Amino acid sequence: MYQTNYHRPSNLAEAASLFSGADDAAYLSGGHTLIPTMKQRLAAPSDLIDISGLSDLKGIEAGSDSVTVGAATTHAEVAASDAVRGAIPALADLAGNIGDPHVRHRGTIGGSVANNDPAADYPSAVLALAATIHTDKRQIAADDYFAGLFETALEPGEIVTKITFKVPAEAGYGKFRNPASRYPMAGVFVARNADGSVRVAVTGAGDSGVFRWSEAESALSSSFSADALSGLPVDAGGLMSDLHASADYRANLIKVMAGRAVANMGGATIV
Repeated sequence: MYQTNYHRPSNLAEAASLFSGADDAAYLSGGHTLIPTMKQRLAAPSDLIDISGLSDLKGIEAGSDSVTVGAATTHAEVAASDAVRGAIPALADLAGNIGDPHVRHRGTIGGSVANNDPAADYPSAVLALAATIHTDKRQIAADDYFAGLFETALEPGEIVTKITFKVPAEAGYGKFRNPASRYPMAGVFVARNADGSVRVAVTGAGDSGVFRWSEAESALSSSFSADALSGLPVDAGGLMSDLHASADYRANLIKVMAGRAVANMGGATIV
C-alpha cells in the first residue's frame, strides 16, 4: 500500500495551503469517486485533504429568485430541505433519488459537481437551472463550467464553496437508472423560466459528460408539451456505448426521460 497523508483542515485557507504545499494532493469530500479510484490504483495522491467538515461549506439559503447550497451539503440534506423543496421541488427530488441511503448521507453536492462524473445527477440540474458555481477564487457560470469527461473549469487547488441555482417557474427531472448502481443511464432535467424560455440538460448519456439539448429547448420554448419532443432526433454519435446500454438505446432514453420530465413538472422525479 502506498503512503497517503490525511489532513483535516479547520478552514478554507488552511485547506488551500495544505494543497499547495503537497507533492500531489487531492481534496476529499464524499469520496465516492476518489476512494474507489485509489483502491483500483488509478490515483495515488500524496495527501488527502478532507474538506467535508468545513463550516464554510455548509448550509442552504433560499431567496425569492435563487437557492444557494453549500458545497459540503449532503444529498440527503438537500432532499430534506424545506427551502429547496419550496423553491425548486425537482432539485430536492433529484437529490433524494441519488444512489442509495448510504450514498445520500455521505455524498456532497460540491464533490459531485467538482468531479463531473458523466453519470452524476447534479450536473444536469446545475446546467438546466443556469446555476453559478462559487469557488474560493471566483464565480463560474454553469455554461462555462463543464469542460468534458471528468473535466471542469476549476484550476488546480481551486475549491467549490457553494452553488447558486436560479429558481425557475417550474422544473422536472426524469432518469432511467442502472438497477445496480442507481446512477442515471440517461437523466434529463427540464427547467422552464418565467419568460417562457426553456433549458434542457442531459446527464448519464453523453460521452463527454453533461450537455444541453438545444433542439429540445427550442421545441419546448415554442410549445411546452411532451408531444413537442416526439419528432426530435437525438444523435447517437456523441453518446456513450458500454456494457449497460448502447448509444442508440441511450438516444431513445433521452427522449423518453425528457418527455417524462415535462409531463411531471413540479412533481416527484420519475425513475
